[in-house]
Amino acid sequence: MKSPKSELETWPASERNKQVICEKLVDVFHSRRHVLEIGSGTAQHAVLFGECMGHLVWQTSDQEEYLKVIRQRLGAEGPDNVRQPLELDVSRADWHGYSFDGIYSANCIHIMSWENVGLMFEGIGKVLEEGGLVVLYGPFKYGGEFTTPSNGQFDLQLKSRNPVSGIRDFEAVDELAQGIGLSCMADHGMPANNQLIVWG
Repeated sequence: MKSPKSELETWPASERNKQVICEKLVDVFHSRRHVLEIGSGTAQHAVLFGECMGHLVWQTSDQEEYLKVIRQRLGAEGPDNVRQPLELDVSRADWHGYSFDGIYSANCIHIMSWENVGLMFEGIGKVLEEGGLVVLYGPFKYGGEFTTPSNGQFDLQLKSRNPVSGIRDFEAVDELAQGIGLSCMADHGMPANNQLIVWG
C-alpha cells in the first residue's frame, strides 16, 4: 500500500533547489546510463531527476537510518527508473561491487568528516567506470575563503553541531578527485551560494 504524499518526510531545502539542479543535470547526464546518488536523504531529488532523465537508471543510497524514508517516497511516487536504496555508509562501505558511469551527491561533504570525504572518493574510484562523471552540489570555499559572509556563518553553525564538519575547500576536494584520475570539467554557480561541480 502506497504512503499518502502528505505523510512523506520533506526537506524544504531539497524542495527549493531540486528544480534548478535538475536543469543542470539533464545536460550533464544526457549520455549517462547508470547513476549512483550518494546520500539520497528523503529522495526528493531522486524522484524528480528520475522523471526528467528517463533514459538512465538512478540508484539511490544512504545510511541505514534514512532507508525507510527513501523507500516510502519511492513507493508513493518513484518512477520506474529510480531504484530502491542501497545501504551505503562511506566510512565502512564495501561499495557493493557495482559500477556506475555517473555519481551524484548533494550537500553531503560538508556534513561528513574530512576523513570520510576521502573515503568517499576512494570508494568512487572503485565503482566509477572509465569516462564516468562525478557531480557534487553544495557550498565550497576557494583559496581558503568563503564565497559569501553567509557561508562563513553557515560553516560556524555546522561546526557547532559537529566539529568535524564544515564547508570544504574546492582545491582540497579537487585534489581527491585528481587522485582517482578525474579532472574538473565545470563549476557552476548556483542559487543560495552553492556550486555544482563536475569532474570527469
